[in-house]
Amino acid sequence: MMPSRSFWCSLVLLGVLPLVTRGWMDADRSRRLFSDAGRWHQEDSRRFEVTRRKELDGLQAPCEKPCGRGSRCVLDPATRQPECRCLEECKATYMPVCGSDGRFYENHCQLHRASCLQRKKIYIVHSKECFFKGDPCTMADYSRLKSILLDLQARRQSPPSSLAKDRVAQKRFLIEDLFKHLDLNSDGHLSSSELAQLMKKEDLAGDLLGCTLEDLLRFDDYNSDGRLTLQELYTAFQVVRLSLPEEQRVTVTTITVGLSTVLTCGIRGALRPPIVWKRNGVVLNFLDLEDINDFGEDDSLYITKVTTVHMGNYTCHAYGYEELYQTHILQVNVPPVIRVYPETQAQEPGVSASLRCHAEGIPNPRITWLKNGIDITPKLSKQLSLLANGSELHISSVRYEDTGAYTCIAKNEVGVDEDISSLFIEDSARKTLANILWREEGLSVGNMFYVFSDDGITVLQPNECEIRRHIRPEERIFTTYEEICPRVEGEDTQSCLWASAVNVRDKYIYVTQPKQNRVLIIDIQTQKAIQSLDVDPLPTKLHYDKSHDQVWVLSWGDMRKSSTTLQVIPEASAGEDPRVIRTPFQGVEDFFIPPTNLIINHVRFGFVFNRSKPAVHKIDLETVTHVKTISLRARGCAPQAMAYTHLGGHYFIQCRRGRAGAASPQLILDSVTDAVVGPNGAVSGSPHVSPDGRYLVSADGDSGRITVQALTVRGEIRLVSDLQTNSRVSDLTFQPSFTEGNQYYVYAASHRQTDVLFVELSTGKMNVLKNLKDPITSKDWPWSSYNRIMKDSGLFGQYLITPAKDSLFVINGRQNTLRCEVSGVRRGNTVVWVGEV
Repeated sequence: MMPSRSFWCSLVLLGVLPLVTRGWMDADRSRRLFSDAGRWHQEDSRRFEVTRRKELDGLQAPCEKPCGRGSRCVLDPATRQPECRCLEECKATYMPVCGSDGRFYENHCQLHRASCLQRKKIYIVHSKECFFKGDPCTMADYSRLKSILLDLQARRQSPPSSLAKDRVAQKRFLIEDLFKHLDLNSDGHLSSSELAQLMKKEDLAGDLLGCTLEDLLRFDDYNSDGRLTLQELYTAFQVVRLSLPEEQRVTVTTITVGLSTVLTCGIRGALRPPIVWKRNGVVLNFLDLEDINDFGEDDSLYITKVTTVHMGNYTCHAYGYEELYQTHILQVNVPPVIRVYPETQAQEPGVSASLRCHAEGIPNPRITWLKNGIDITPKLSKQLSLLANGSELHISSVRYEDTGAYTCIAKNEVGVDEDISSLFIEDSARKTLANILWREEGLSVGNMFYVFSDDGITVLQPNECEIRRHIRPEERIFTTYEEICPRVEGEDTQSCLWASAVNVRDKYIYVTQPKQNRVLIIDIQTQKAIQSLDVDPLPTKLHYDKSHDQVWVLSWGDMRKSSTTLQVIPEASAGEDPRVIRTPFQGVEDFFIPPTNLIINHVRFGFVFNRSKPAVHKIDLETVTHVKTISLRARGCAPQAMAYTHLGGHYFIQCRRGRAGAASPQLILDSVTDAVVGPNGAVSGSPHVSPDGRYLVSADGDSGRITVQALTVRGEIRLVSDLQTNSRVSDLTFQPSFTEGNQYYVYAASHRQTDVLFVELSTGKMNVLKNLKDPITSKDWPWSSYNRIMKDSGLFGQYLITPAKDSLFVINGRQNTLRCEVSGVRRGNTVVWVGEV
């Protein structure tokens, strides 16, 4: 007699084949293991918990080298160095899987061990071939048999109307009636002869293809006694009594970043079907993910090396019982990471001084200050005060005794970080090393805006609205002696044309000259153009990938964008012998590489896309290769812009407007599963994420609508404010709040209007700076949709800059006021800030 395999049959048929099953086994194993299913399940669960505890405890063991599945980390006896070796054996569990090599494996551990030993990729395939070769009753046929039996029974006896809203109760009613109908002698068991008699009586042979009613015995006789009980019939039709304690319907698991965690499903029941895990509605069991790669022997979800992208909601339910599910909220804690500014400063007696400390972590860190190792809290006064939740230490009138080392300490539940800001008080006649460094280095090349305009390069010190240097078009490039902006024949004046610029670690500025088909490199220390790199025609967009020290260059080919290309300049900060590498990506209209921040200092993947095609292409930034194509066709979305938050790992994709001109909603792409998990509500517009990943601001440049959403530390997206404005936003940027820690303002410039909006994100309060003069026209700025940019001055800067047609406007973000206008700067729409790293 062939033992039970009903779970496998229906799961494969419906495309939901789990990695583990308890259904189909050979006869001798079936008699032994299923004689007491409840005891088997409980013992195996206990064994799994012990195993997992050992694995988690082992995370802190000396052998911590990450190894692939089917292998484990061991210490070499001779060298005492960790190395990965294939497993010598697997636990004796029978949960069969089909391998991509066409072989049958007793469990997934055996499959991964074989993959390791053979040094080739073997993955689980959801095919029935290696299980049922030559079987006249296939899984599809067996599922059809059961469907026919239920349909016949429903015709004989319809479920009562009281069960109309309970699908499981309806099915249970039909199974009970079916059992009574099949049990001809009413002895509480179905025998082979009873099933054969009914098969003949009902004349079902022609309807069931290669199956018979006796296949119920072959497939679902769990105790192999030659008879079926009502409970076994329940199981055959996936009608099982399951339970989930009310207090476990929603559970919260908190884990520190970098560790591993196990989420165990609380649904219980004898002969419980396999567990299906989902994240954002996407089934995880079959995705073969690097970080979610083991569902264990009790169907637990095992996440290795948790990061902030893993936070969010996970659900589990028994296959066939979606109505009963458990929600696991995974919260990821992150130790604090801080930066202080300035690291060193020298002040004269009587002036004010500020020391600032920016801290990020989950939960938000608490900040304290020490002076020369002693807590300053007891000394707080009008002269010495803490602002913005302690993130700024302000001294209103410094004295000689205020000289010292001020330590900022940021602490939360999972860690602590600290850094020192040094303050020297001395009169101007005394030149110490610190004074020289601060005055000469800090003010000569740092804390400046570099503005690229028709008249060359303007280096602007915003505090005093002072032009520190003007690099004219006729100045020479150091290595080639070519003019920075060669004279164009037929034009009366010599002018420059720029499109995009990036700061490379405060050492160099790379800037595109589209009409010269080159990238110019500016040395920040000497404030001179040192070299030019030839690139493909019409370079229009640059991006600096800090993770890999690469500058990415998008070239149009011509103004019709008929032959766009994407190139990479590696080792961009080295400054020696720069080279240009052509990527294999053709027809690229735009690309997106997520930015780094204090918590996320490495980015592995980026995206390229063509706005006319409904797909985004995921690329590996390190190897510059294509990883996969994610289709957006089902959503009818041709991508136009993207943004990313590491909190929950959400990508936000703005789609192009439809033919009727109606705004298209944003789509949300989950970076864990690479699946589109739905629209971002009714939000539309270009997405922008704050530097800490906690706010999403979407600006619809046509309707004037600005939507602010909070991205919580549980991976949730919550609406903060939905603002209707008269401003058609061209560009926006984020300004850290000077009054409240971990908060931001948004400053937005308009396509056509002269006003600048600023919005307090936590409250949605909006104000306007009026009459900043007309922006550059779109006709005069063909390189992007941002004909008027808004540029901030970094993590600790208080100034912002936005260009008008023939001038620059500097805004004081601390006071939300206009600082000054710098005239005579035409088409200065390419700006780079050079300041603290």
